[in-house]
Amino acid sequence: MSIEPFTVRLRVRIYEIDPQLHLNGAVYVQYADHSRYECVRAAGVSVEGMLGDGVGPVNLETVIRYHNELRAGDEVDVSCAWVWGTGKTYRVEHTFMRMDGEMAAEVSHVSGLLDLRARHLVSDPAREWFARATQPEVLGLQAAKPAPA
Repeated sequence: MSIEPFTVRLRVRIYEIDPQLHLNGAVYVQYADHSRYECVRAAGVSVEGMLGDGVGPVNLETVIRYHNELRAGDEVDVSCAWVWGTGKTYRVEHTFMRMDGEMAAEVSHVSGLLDLRARHLVSDPAREWFARATQPEVLGLQAAKPAPA
């Protein structure tokens, strides 16, 4: 059984428009960040708690793929899907869907969790996220609790 990715709806504001009258490229990253933050909150994770414990999420790579433009006043659903592997990094993938059903863009991140004291990535980010989430399935961790380190 698969669950639908977390999604948040946003409306393009006039001040986010570039000279070509479509959504500025940097704003796609901001929308993705907002979707990811709301997803983390929906999973029951306290970002403030993580930071207080000396751990913080970081993006190591961001790729934007544009498909169809977004213009002022358009509404867009921005999904957030987490893809877990076995190393120190994981992927977070966002799909931007216009209300007409057309995909506007995709934003994908290679991310990790930074130990803020030692300044290096934690070895098992899935385990760390799972331990902090009250609803880990929102983060794609529903199958099984990650193995202890």
